[in-house]
Amino acid sequence: MAITAPDYLEQLQKEIEQTPEEYRGLLLRIVHSFREGVTLPTAEQSLREGWQDVLQGNTHPVESLWDDLDTQ
Repeated sequence: MAITAPDYLEQLQKEIEQTPEEYRGLLLRIVHSFREGVTLPTAEQSLREGWQDVLQGNTHPVESLWDDLDTQ
């Protein structure tokens, strides 16, 4: 039996309502962290972050990419 999007929203609302008030801030942080963990940044965001790393010198030489790997 598949659950539709509105059903998810209703279930989430019920869970929130059943969560004691003093823990709702933590619940919000959990949901926020989960969302950040499962969504990918846009290509533009990735490029901007990568470019910022380059400008700040947060780079490594290509030759050092395999230094910590045991390839033999």
